[in-house]
Amino acid sequence: MSTSERHDGGLAAMGIQAGTVHLNWNEARLYEAAVQGKEAEVAEGGALVVKTGIHTGRSAKDKFTVRDTDTEDQVWWDNNAAIDPAHFDTLWQDFRSHMAGKDLYVQQLFGGADKDHRLSVRVINDLAWHSLFIRHLLRLPTEDEYRDFQAEFTIINLPDFKADPARHGCRSETVIGVDFTRKLVLIGGTSYAGETKKSVFTILNYLLPAKGVMPMHCSVNVGKDDDAAIFFGLSGTGKTTLSADASRTLVGDDEHGWSPNGLFNFEGGCYAKMIKLSAEAEPEIHATTKMWGTVLENVVMDPVTRVLDLDDASLAENSRGAYPLSAIHNASESGTCGHPKNLVMLTCDAFGIMPPIARLTPAQAMYHFLSGYTAKVAGTEKGVTEPSATFSACFGAPFMPRHPAEYGALLRELIATHNVDCWLVNTGWTGGAYGTGKRMPIKATRGLLNAALDGSLKTAAFREDPNFGFMVPIAVDGVDSSVLDPRSTWHDQAAYDAQASKLVGMFIENFKTFENHVAPYVRAAAPRLENAGKTLETAAE
Repeated sequence: MSTSERHDGGLAAMGIQAGTVHLNWNEARLYEAAVQGKEAEVAEGGALVVKTGIHTGRSAKDKFTVRDTDTEDQVWWDNNAAIDPAHFDTLWQDFRSHMAGKDLYVQQLFGGADKDHRLSVRVINDLAWHSLFIRHLLRLPTEDEYRDFQAEFTIINLPDFKADPARHGCRSETVIGVDFTRKLVLIGGTSYAGETKKSVFTILNYLLPAKGVMPMHCSVNVGKDDDAAIFFGLSGTGKTTLSADASRTLVGDDEHGWSPNGLFNFEGGCYAKMIKLSAEAEPEIHATTKMWGTVLENVVMDPVTRVLDLDDASLAENSRGAYPLSAIHNASESGTCGHPKNLVMLTCDAFGIMPPIARLTPAQAMYHFLSGYTAKVAGTEKGVTEPSATFSACFGAPFMPRHPAEYGALLRELIATHNVDCWLVNTGWTGGAYGTGKRMPIKATRGLLNAALDGSLKTAAFREDPNFGFMVPIAVDGVDSSVLDPRSTWHDQAAYDAQASKLVGMFIENFKTFENHVAPYVRAAAPRLENAGKTLETAAE
């Protein structure tokens, strides 16, 4: 890298005529700039509090991938909206014009702790807090690595850039444009910093499968005997909370790869939900809200006392906190560990049908991985008045450029090669659906997880679930046995049967998309509608 590139991060070579380039500013300088520039306010304890305006989450419908000869046969176009190269060219020209003369913050970072498979990225922002956010979330190079840094991909995030659908081939004034051939991501019209983080995940999801490496939307922790565990789960299922176990080392809370070397974190930080965060149930995460430098998005704060109100969702239900992994006392410094012994798929079943834990065969694991089931509850979105099923393939469909079957096949091979035990855990409702039943006690969930991870659950007595065919423990030490049989927790068991039939039907309908892309034994692992709703007595006959 030339001397000029070291000073401007390579912007001039990209045709960006910036004003002052703030290259690789550290946390203290970015914190100071964010406050001085009135981008953020300081909370009690030193966290930075920011508001992201109308965008308090990802703009999934505004994400587009360039469709060209390189991506035509590689990308899952049923799931990824396309933009043609000419429109992206115009967008890129307008981005450069928008940046002309502006002071910009540039971070040179790595996505991935495995040095054999990591991605070097250049992130360009015009907000100091955005630069601090991504510095928390990705992995920092060493001084020697900075000297020879060569960015493979560039991500540019300009919140005040307004896209023109007619000119840029997009949908609205917000745009996330991904060009895998040009190795460039352009984000405009949104202040939600998570778009930058998820862009790195999207890139790795595209690149790694071709190398035989499995990218995963999951958290990972590891015990003292190098007994690593993977936790898949969509937002709200407990992926971050359950992996933050003081008795186990946290490798990471959101995005990982599985290579021949073992598991590795893509990130150097965490991006946790803050709404209704409990100091008792989630002490490690809660403590970060009072740490200097944590970035809190859309968390309500008293303007006088600077005390946070984590229960107030008036700014966003999706309030978030970004902090480095070093803020968690038992986090892994290396971001790597060995191959997993257990794989856990988390679902928040608001219908109250799923058991709190079930053991999966490899075929069932692939079926449920491709299904990616959880449920939304009333009140979380406008117009949602009763529980609704959500299926997100691979527990992360919005970030999956390739067809889910490609990821599923890779996961199946890894599970078989490393003899991994697979579990489905329901953190949702018991004793009835949302509105009638109650949330699964976190104490019970942790007890069952501990039994799975320490191996003791493998020796328990199991029964076959009549609806889904997976195996459910009958009794586990330290856990109330009544919650293990969801049907028996319902006052009206006929209503349970009816709801079970309905949920099985949803699974079957959703999986039609994948039936022609999986082996017969995976199709055979599906729940069967003719069995749904049978009583346990009938199933046992």
